[in-house]
Amino acid sequence: MNLKTIWIVAFLMVACSCPLANAGEPTEAIRGAVNQGVEILKNAKLDSQKQRSQVIDRLRQIVYPLFDFREMATRALGANWRRINSQQREEFVSTFTTLLEKTYADQIDLYNGQQVVYTGESVDGDYAQVDSRIIDKNGQTYSVAYRLHRVDGKWKIYDVVAENISLVNNYRSQFNRVIAKSSFDELLKTMKQKGS
Repeated sequence: MNLKTIWIVAFLMVACSCPLANAGEPTEAIRGAVNQGVEILKNAKLDSQKQRSQVIDRLRQIVYPLFDFREMATRALGANWRRINSQQREEFVSTFTTLLEKTYADQIDLYNGQQVVYTGESVDGDYAQVDSRIIDKNGQTYSVAYRLHRVDGKWKIYDVVAENISLVNNYRSQFNRVIAKSSFDELLKTMKQKGS
């Protein structure tokens, strides 16, 4: 599995839940979404565009509440976030969310019965990390860590780290390159094209 595939599997929460002793709230928040997501994908018929759209809609209802897309977007834009106005920020968050959804929803057929084992959890105030391993059907394992923070009393994911590579940092590097070569507006335009 390449890195993008690991992120996709992790992002879609496609896993079977294996208990972690002493699992806390962050792990349980992820596990609940995972269990629902697995059931949808196990029974999914992806033969037609209509069927795919229905599966994606059902997954969106489960996955969206668990992710803090605004925080992900803010961190992905890095220092450039402070250089844009509130209207640009709202447009960026919306465009970033659409791009993530398109990137990962287009790849739902990469789910092939992979399993996730939760291997640890650490909590530091309003921040937490849930460590897991994705196991593919050949027995290969890949590390995935979910970074969460507490928002309005609920744990929300703001980054996914696959094989020690952060999804947010990866996007930040790409975004910084585009902005350095051209502009924020050019980045937004490119993202909208990819997300459409």
